[in-house]
Amino acid sequence: MSRAAKITVDLDAIRHNYRLARSLNTAGHAVAIIKANAYGHGAIEVAKALEAEADAFGVACLEEGAELIEAGIQKPVLLLEGYFEVSELDYISEHGVWCAVHSLAQIEQIAQAKLSKPITVWLKMNSGMNRLGVHPDDYQAAFKRLKQLDNVSDIVLMTHFFNSDELDKADTDKQLAVFNKATEGLDAPHCMANSAAVLAWPTARRDWMRPGLMLYGSSPFPAAQENADKLIPAMTLTSEVIAVREVQAGETVGYAGNFCADKPTRVGTVALGYADGYPRHAVTGTPVWVNGQRSRIIGRVSMDMLGVDLTGIDAGIGTEVEFWGKNVLAAEVANHSDTIPYTLFTGITRRVYKHYLNR
Repeated sequence: MSRAAKITVDLDAIRHNYRLARSLNTAGHAVAIIKANAYGHGAIEVAKALEAEADAFGVACLEEGAELIEAGIQKPVLLLEGYFEVSELDYISEHGVWCAVHSLAQIEQIAQAKLSKPITVWLKMNSGMNRLGVHPDDYQAAFKRLKQLDNVSDIVLMTHFFNSDELDKADTDKQLAVFNKATEGLDAPHCMANSAAVLAWPTARRDWMRPGLMLYGSSPFPAAQENADKLIPAMTLTSEVIAVREVQAGETVGYAGNFCADKPTRVGTVALGYADGYPRHAVTGTPVWVNGQRSRIIGRVSMDMLGVDLTGIDAGIGTEVEFWGKNVLAAEVANHSDTIPYTLFTGITRRVYKHYLNR
C-alpha cells in the first residue's frame, strides 16, 4: 500500500455494540443489520466477527445475502426488502433465507410457487412510513393467508419506524398503536425496533430487534442519550500529510479560493478527497484530529486531496490525520457536511485500504 488513505475497523467495537443491543432486551433476539457492505465496514468480515453471537444477519437484497452464504456464514440471513423477482424464491427456499414480504401480491406469488422447502416470512406492515408494507386493514387477512400455505413455515410480524430518532415526537407512539391494533390476536413474534428504538423505545424492542447504525458505533440521535453514549465507534478514517506550506494573510487555499487566510497559516495537504468518500460539501472548520489535537479542514475538498490547518501543531509530512473515528465522531463531520453518518460510512470507495483489528 503506497497511498495512505485507509479505514481501520475495530471488530471488537462492533461486538461491543451488538452486545449492548442484546443487553437492552435479554429475552429477545437481534438481527445484526449488515446491508450495504455492513455500512461500508465490510459485510463478510463483520458477519464472521459476529457469527458466534448474532441471531441472524439482515441485508437489503439476495445478492448481499448470497455473498454471505457463499462465504460460509451459517446464521440465518434476512432479506429486508424481500425478493424482487419470483425466480428468487427458489434460492430463498433452497438456502433457508428469511424473506420480508410487503404486499398481498407477493403472498399469492408464494402460494403459486413450487418450492423445495417452506420459507420463513417476515410480514411487513405499513404502519405510517408509507414506503413498503401491507396496509394495517389488510394485515390480519394477510397473516391468515400465509398461515394456510404449505410454502410458508414461520412468520414474523414486522414494521419500520420513520422518526424514532426524535424522542420528543409522537410519531413512534402512533406507529406502535397502529401495529398493536393490527396484530391483536395474532400468534407470531414481533420485530419493530431499529437502532433508535433499540436504544430509546423499550416498548418497541419485542421479540426481535434490528440494530443497524448502532452496530458501527454511531448514535442515531442529535443529542446525548443514555444508551447511545455507550456505543464505541468502529471505523476510523485516516490519511497522511503529503505537503506543508506557509500561507500568508490574504492568500487562498484550494479550488475557488473560498478560504482566505486572515493570518499566517500553516497548511498541510492530505491525500484524501471526495473520490475516497470524504464529503465534498465539508466546509472549512470541519474537525479533524492531528497528533493529539483537534484541528480543522480549510478550503474546498477536491477529488484526491484537501487542506488541514496545522498552525501551532507539531506535524509534518507523514503525520497521520484522523477524519472520523473515536476522536472525531462521524456525526460531527456529517453536521458540517449537510449529511448523516450513514452516507459517510457507505460512501467510502474501493481505493481506500481497509484494515481490521481484533479479527
